[in-house]
Amino acid sequence: MTLDPASPAAELDALILDVLRHRVGKDELAAKSHDWFNAAVLALRDKVIDRWIESTRRTYEEKGKRVYYLSAEFLIGRLLRDAMSNLGLTRDMEKALCEHGLDLAALEELEPDAALGNGGLGRLAACFMESLSTLDIPAYGYGIRYVNGMFRQRVVDGWQVERPETWLAHGNPWEFDRRESAYLIGFGGEVVEKADGVEWKPAEQVEASAVDTPVVGWRGKRVNTLRLWTASALEPLKLDAFNAGDHFGALADEVKADALVRVLYPADSSAAGQELRLRQEYFFTSASIQDIVRRHVQYEGDVRTLPDHAAIQLNDTHPSVAVAELMRLLVDNHGLEFDEAWEVTKKTVAYTNHTLLPEALESWPLPLFERLLPRHMQIIYAINSRVLREARKAGLADAAIAAISLIDEGGERRVRMANLAFVGAHSVNGVAALHTDLMKSTVFADLHKLYPTRINNKTNGVTPRRWLQQCNPGLTSVIRDAIGPAFLDDAEKLSDLNALAADSELGERVALVKRANKVALSQHIKELTGIRLNPDALFDVQIKRIHEYKRQLLNLIETVALYDQIRSHPERDWVPRVKIFGGKAAPSYHNAKLIIKLANDIARRVNSDPSVGGVLKVVFVPNYNVTLAERIIPAANLSEQISTAGMEASGTGNMKFALNGALTIGTLDGANVEIKDKVGDENIFIFGLTAEEVLAKRAEGYVPREVIEGSRELQQAVAAIASGVFSPDDPDRYAALMGGIYDHDWFMCAADFDSYAAAQRKVDALWEQPKLWRQQAIRNIANVGWFSSDRTIGEYAKEIWGVK
Repeated sequence: MTLDPASPAAELDALILDVLRHRVGKDELAAKSHDWFNAAVLALRDKVIDRWIESTRRTYEEKGKRVYYLSAEFLIGRLLRDAMSNLGLTRDMEKALCEHGLDLAALEELEPDAALGNGGLGRLAACFMESLSTLDIPAYGYGIRYVNGMFRQRVVDGWQVERPETWLAHGNPWEFDRRESAYLIGFGGEVVEKADGVEWKPAEQVEASAVDTPVVGWRGKRVNTLRLWTASALEPLKLDAFNAGDHFGALADEVKADALVRVLYPADSSAAGQELRLRQEYFFTSASIQDIVRRHVQYEGDVRTLPDHAAIQLNDTHPSVAVAELMRLLVDNHGLEFDEAWEVTKKTVAYTNHTLLPEALESWPLPLFERLLPRHMQIIYAINSRVLREARKAGLADAAIAAISLIDEGGERRVRMANLAFVGAHSVNGVAALHTDLMKSTVFADLHKLYPTRINNKTNGVTPRRWLQQCNPGLTSVIRDAIGPAFLDDAEKLSDLNALAADSELGERVALVKRANKVALSQHIKELTGIRLNPDALFDVQIKRIHEYKRQLLNLIETVALYDQIRSHPERDWVPRVKIFGGKAAPSYHNAKLIIKLANDIARRVNSDPSVGGVLKVVFVPNYNVTLAERIIPAANLSEQISTAGMEASGTGNMKFALNGALTIGTLDGANVEIKDKVGDENIFIFGLTAEEVLAKRAEGYVPREVIEGSRELQQAVAAIASGVFSPDDPDRYAALMGGIYDHDWFMCAADFDSYAAAQRKVDALWEQPKLWRQQAIRNIANVGWFSSDRTIGEYAKEIWGVK
């Protein structure tokens, strides 16, 4: 095929060849696949840059208000397909590469997943950045440029093994060094008095330097900036020490700086780990706040007008020290009085809470915090004084005042970062309706009494560009043929599918796309694990961070019970099922890692048992990441969203699965509640205790042993796991794990088991009615357009940030 010289594809081809020769340094005859990949990215990047510069100029000309999104994680995934799709250049790129015998899909596989996040928090941040660009809202995302980030997960003999993620080994063609945007970050030292106030004299400093990545919005309307910070020592090599033979000591400062940007969430089970995490959080937060204030003063002059031109959103508690850091800059560097600085800070900062788990509401030992950040400790004490006086004046009781305090005085004194973020923000939002209501009655109950108008809800969303159009082009094409292209610009237009849900032809086309996705996933899983899957089986999927509250364990226990039933009753017509698990456990989280091992032990036993051959398969897919999610989600028939009610803030995987036509089995937790309301009770499988019932059961002295002994299937499954049926090499491996269910069952696995098993049998019954299943799948797709991150960001913009 010869390209029309006047076509956009020919123009792109010429640009790629020019880049290949002059920037990659390769002749096309000698170029390897990675050379073509870099040339394609750099050529595309050139087109992005023009829009990036135009977007920035327009913001300055309009003197618009910018949003600054601070997050410890940005799980951005691969960017080539994202940028091509949003610029409308995918077909042109395919044609241009085809001229040279190259396959775009194969080149896309060469791009590593950026190891900048772990789970939903980081992927949400990435979706939000894309929607900010799509909605033409000027924004910067701020985080850390982790060199290794979240670990690469290998599974060795069923156990998770952590390996460094080397995503930057061959460079990153998307990023730009911004050496002019560099700031000193201090630690330790002392605060000294001077004539006009005080001065913090840090004992040590590192330099934070900016690295920028463009974020392209849909149809290229705007390109915003993801700014990530890298660290370096002020003196990278102590030459005198090196020449004296102390070769390692000469590099000590550089190693210490490098540690700040190496790993996402270093284990905090040791004192050194805690210190590194606090250093990391202050490092990126301080650099970001300094950058925001510098930009404002440079272009607007008066720091007092900061709230008119900047909206700072804290994504969870990790950047909470931003409140104290902004106060420090306003008071110490810009000369504002404390009260005035406090008003500027509160008007500028907003805080998103993502968890109701007390252990995830970060707090730091007071001696550690004061040693590393002595000036910030003074500021926090001063803020606390004002807040507690307000609480006393409002008539709150001593217990409520103690709960509100920024300093936890019970046992080891600790600095409560969530409380700091709450009092230092004008808006505190939850991420699902249920989560927001529970914030008011649990973790922030007393702060809500003091500031009753501060908490609001902004239910999460996902970008439909990546999670429908890009990851499932077959389904996107079917939808476009059915209802036209309007949903590409407004996901809520998917509701037009409701009128066609019973159309058998549409149902057949949706089913054919689903099966093709399942065939592709089956091939990929065979290559990864060697396990062969039946694409005509029901694909039952639970992919997410491994955590006890997410209840992969409940799923596994029910899998064992199903395995027993299939063996005991071979005469029944069992629905063929493939159980797919994926997710990473925190390196120091023993029970989570044990659950991964259990999944693999069950898989080994079940998959090798000829008595269930073709009826039940279990697979744990290693190294779950964004790219793997993009393969799995379009192939799923059933989405497992089974967390203990009241413990999941929102979830976004539940939205992605439903958008791709999977039915949900889940508890009334997080955004499942709102998904149920949108798709209709008859199109979702809800089971188990409600959040209120969970709290009541814990309060009334719940005895899980009685529940287990009263459920034959549950008792047999738990006994089989505990006795070593699935771990003959170590019969006691799971005794303690099952003992926890018998003794306290904090996460209500036993309490919800019978309800969960019954819901699974309802799933089986519906699967045997393929026409009805397809109708319900279409209704899920039709009614979850509301869960677009465009809608979420629109609500933030209007109700929190005050931007158009």
